[in-house]
Amino acid sequence: MVLSTSSNFEKPDDAFRAIVEAHRGLSDEASADLDAALVLILANHIGDLEVLREAIELAKRRMLEVSQQQQQQQ
Repeated sequence: MVLSTSSNFEKPDDAFRAIVEAHRGLSDEASADLDAALVLILANHIGDLEVLREAIELAKRRMLEVSQQQQQQQ
């Protein structure tokens, strides 16, 4: 299986909205717990360790890029 980075949702805005709505009203700690649970559930659904590793690396790179951009703006 290859990591897909293009949208696979028929309505991607609805998928984003569902995630945002799931966090509404939660404390920061509860929101982080929800994210962790969601990641584990979806990782299990994927069921491919190499795809999971690739997704982790991509997420880490994107976080680093955002952090660097924020530092440059300051």
